[in-house]
This record gives sequence, structure tokens and C-alpha cells, in this order.
Amino acid sequence: MTADVEMKEVQTPSNSVASAAVPSTLQHLKEIAALIETGAQAKEALRVVRAVRLTMMLRRKLKAPVVSAFLGHVLTPGSEAFAKLSSFLLKAKACSSASIAQLRNMNRRTVDVLASRLYLYYSFTYELTNSLAEIRGTLLALHRMTTLRRDELGQFCRYLFYLGKIRTIQLEYTDAKESLLQAARKAPVSARGFRIQCSKWAIIVRLLLGEIPDRTVFMQKGMRKALSPYFELTNAVRIGDLELFRTVAEKFSGTFSSDKTHNLIVRLRHNVIRTGLRNISISYSRISLADVARKLRLDSANPVADAESIVAKAIRDGAIDATIDHADGWMVSKETGDVYSTIEPQIAFNSRIAFCLNMHNEAVRALRFPLNSNKEMESEEKRRERQQQEQELAKHIAEEDDDDF
Repeated sequence: MTADVEMKEVQTPSNSVASAAVPSTLQHLKEIAALIETGAQAKEALRVVRAVRLTMMLRRKLKAPVVSAFLGHVLTPGSEAFAKLSSFLLKAKACSSASIAQLRNMNRRTVDVLASRLYLYYSFTYELTNSLAEIRGTLLALHRMTTLRRDELGQFCRYLFYLGKIRTIQLEYTDAKESLLQAARKAPVSARGFRIQCSKWAIIVRLLLGEIPDRTVFMQKGMRKALSPYFELTNAVRIGDLELFRTVAEKFSGTFSSDKTHNLIVRLRHNVIRTGLRNISISYSRISLADVARKLRLDSANPVADAESIVAKAIRDGAIDATIDHADGWMVSKETGDVYSTIEPQIAFNSRIAFCLNMHNEAVRALRFPLNSNKEMESEEKRRERQQQEQELAKHIAEEDDDDF
């Protein structure tokens, strides 16, 4: 009997704590609703942004009874809106679809931040139910609408991210790298999960291009733990150790599968072998193909023949500067020349200059200037004349640049 009484006394405070937690969460929701209402009335989007950030902190605490009590506070019980939203409490897919349908009739800047969250959950619910193809046309129409309105809804970031994924699958690694890096750079700081996904795909694409990402990429604030598997993978590719690459791929196979990058990592095996072969060609002036197969740790039935074909392909692609002595089974490396006597520095500088110019052009296009009401509206004839003068000036500048070169 004593034990039963003690158990009841222990359980009683936990129930009181749980009941006390509901009003606390409900009170937070009421404050957020008041903040949104104030921002909408004052036409201040920053207050709505702050309210959305506060909702992110409460997502894990929300339960159906809390949401139901909140709806009873902000809406009149028995009204059409209350009945409709109450029926959606356990139906996320139907609720998001109804929200998007209602949102299409609104064109207010204070709603933009809320709309961005609705678009996110709208696509997320359909993705979880494997029916994303059903709303692809709707998402494209929403993207066109936000482009026309110039709404800052993060749609362009998502477009760049998915465009980068498509280009990666299509083996267009250079364009994919540019799209993914732009998506990560344009994404807001609060969208940490999105930036982590962009960084993961960008790391894989850079490895497929033969580049090694800087260590600072993996040490970004809030991303170090999520990117640690990709850091170990990068280290294996940088060293060119095929055995270490296999170990890392097996160790984090679950992570790579959940990130949907496993198929891309399979493609990296060829890059690991090529990196190891490049290191061997630099270290040895002459080495037997059997030793090459042993150092690359090829586990095929005929490793020497595989090593010979790998070396021949690397020589043909220009990855290494060497020759094959088929009679004696040797790989003979040529003397390493001065890299500054080649066009590689020119290519590197050209890519950096192109990146800076593209960033400058995007910044100029993103500038917005207020209309000057005191300035007279120029006529159509003056506008055409001004555009013609600008074109002639640009042509003249281009001709001078060609003369300099």
C-alpha cells in the first residue's frame, strides 16, 4: 500500500507540469498572432519575419489540443474559418493545399514571409507522400508569379538548388557547381538546413570536378557536425587512397543514402584512382604496373591489366604526363614542367574574373531605386536616342578592349 501511495505522489507533479506547459505554448502563440497583426496593420514586414522565427522555436512543442485552443482564441468558434481549419488539424496535405489556394488571391508585402513558409510546407507534404509530381505545374506557376511580383520568398534559392541537382545528375558539373554555390550564398542565415544541403551537394560536385574544397567550408558555424562525413570523404579523395575511400563510404552509407548522394559518391571512385595515380606519377620516374596496381589497391581479378588500362586512359585525358612500356610493363613519367609555362594560370584567373563579374552583374540587377517624382518623364524618342547612345558607347569600349589585347 505504501508503494502504491508513493507512486501516485510521484505521478501527480508530472501531470501538473504537463498541464502547465500547454498554457505556456498557447501564450507564445497568442503573442505571435498579436505580432503578426501589428505588423500587418503597420505594414512592417520585419515584425512578420520576427513572428515566423518565433514559430520555428515552437514547432516541436505544438500538439493538436494546443493548436485547437489557439484557433478558438483567434477565430470565432462556430465560424466557417474555425470549422474549416479545425478539420485540417491532422491533415497537413489538405491544409497546405487549401492555404495555397487562399494565398493566390493576396498580393501584400506583409504576407510574403508567411507565404514563403506555406510554400515550403506545401511542397514538403507532397514530397513526403511521394506525390510531388502532382503539384509541379502549380510550383512553376507560383515561381512565375513571385518573379513578376519580385517577392523575396526564397523561391529563387530553391530553383537554383534543384537546378544544381538536375545538372549534377546530367553530368554538367561546372554549371551545377555555380547553381549550388549561388543557392547557398543567397539563402538566408536562418535557413541552416537548406544551406547544409546546398553545401553537401556543392562539395560532391567540386570533388567530381577534381577540386578539393577548403577546410573552412567544413568548419562553418552550425554545419561542422553535419558535414563531418563529407570532410572524411574529401580527405580520402585528396589522398587518393581507394581503401580509405571504401571505408568512409561504408561507414557513412546511411548518411549518404538519406542525403540522396550515394550514387554521386559511387562516381567518385574514378576520381580517387586518378588522384592516386597522379601522386604516383609525381613520386616515381619509373614504376612497374604491378606496383601501380598494388599502390592503388585494385581488387579486381586481373589488377595489372586494369592498372594498364587506367594509366592509358589517364595519359589520353591529360591527367598525367607519362608513357607506358608495354613490353616490360613499366609506367615512365616525364619530367614535371613549370606550370606557369602552361595556360593553367590563365584558365584559373579567367574563372575567378568571370565569377566576380557575374556577382557584380547580379548585384546591379538586384538594385532598386525609388522613382523620382520631380523628374520629367522622358519621351519615347528620347528614350530610344539614349539607348542608342549607350549601345554605341558599349561597342566603342569593347573595340578598345580588343585593341588592347
